[in-house]
Amino acid sequence: MKADGTQEVENWPPLRAELHGVEPYGAPQLDVPVRLNVNENPYPPSRAVVEDIAGAVTLAASTLNRYPDREFTTLRTDLAAYLSRDAGFAVTPEQVWAANGSNEVMLQILQAFGGPGRTAISFAPTYSMYPEYARDAMTTWVAGRRHADFRFDHDEARRLIDEHRPTVILLPSPNNPTGTALPHEVISELCALAPGVVVIDEAYAEFRRAGTPSALELLPGHRNLVVTRTMSKAFALAGARLGYLATSAVLCDALRLVRLPYHLSAVTQAVASAALRHADELLSRVDDLRAERDRTVEWLAAEGFEVAPSDANFVLFGRFGDREALWQQLLDRGVLVRVTGPDGWLRVSIGTAAEMTAFKDAMREVDR
Repeated sequence: MKADGTQEVENWPPLRAELHGVEPYGAPQLDVPVRLNVNENPYPPSRAVVEDIAGAVTLAASTLNRYPDREFTTLRTDLAAYLSRDAGFAVTPEQVWAANGSNEVMLQILQAFGGPGRTAISFAPTYSMYPEYARDAMTTWVAGRRHADFRFDHDEARRLIDEHRPTVILLPSPNNPTGTALPHEVISELCALAPGVVVIDEAYAEFRRAGTPSALELLPGHRNLVVTRTMSKAFALAGARLGYLATSAVLCDALRLVRLPYHLSAVTQAVASAALRHADELLSRVDDLRAERDRTVEWLAAEGFEVAPSDANFVLFGRFGDREALWQQLLDRGVLVRVTGPDGWLRVSIGTAAEMTAFKDAMREVDR
């Protein structure tokens, strides 16, 4: 009590204990000539795509006095048709869910299947946001390890699942930050061992190399498998914030319990459906980015760096005694890459040919 009789307030604002001292997530957003740090598609939508999206938004705007379709029926139908191309079978709209970016999709998964007294696991190095989703959903987070060369460790997985009995397993494939993809046998093994849901995060799936299959193919055989995707990367729609997933109709229906009312705006639904009408055009640059990625991997290896094999639109390379210093030297030359992943490594997103030339020129100049 204070002398005047009022209550002493020591910790303000009254944050949850686990949030004290935590910095908000976010990669640097710096105005530099070459931005290669957040895995964006460097090629913007064409004029034709922009005009179709604008028309769809104009139409949606005429009904903004009404709430949007909370089941986003048209968009789910469009997404199901698109996913069926990779799945090898007809994905139904009832098997599809979407939200404001794959971040919200993941959070909803943790809200529905995690929670107090439950555990979510992954295997490091893995996507840095996963523990934050778990924290926000009050779910215990446990991270196992991969092999030193980033291959999946089967023994570690069996040990961790047996010890913690997780209700959610989160694994990116291709992995972020390494770019490595999971073989089907690993995913099937996890689905057989897991007491809960197995989430395969395919945010970068469209960039995978020829012969690397999608986890979508495994959906019919595993009722606990969830495959998530995003329109932020290959579709060049990072600003639209649309993530989605495919799974069983039962698991999709469960997510309706935790979604906020009318969580997808009419504008978001219109933008995403319009973009899907132009899927082939929007994805036409994927082959260019794959080729540029492979050239970057070859160049880095020829320059004497360690390079992780990549099925994504980025490359993890190292190793550096002081990666922060090298990051700064590149930034001083107008090239922004990402400090992420295991100590000693950096990640570079794949940009245009001109941007990757600027990256290579800067790498030749820096003190390694």
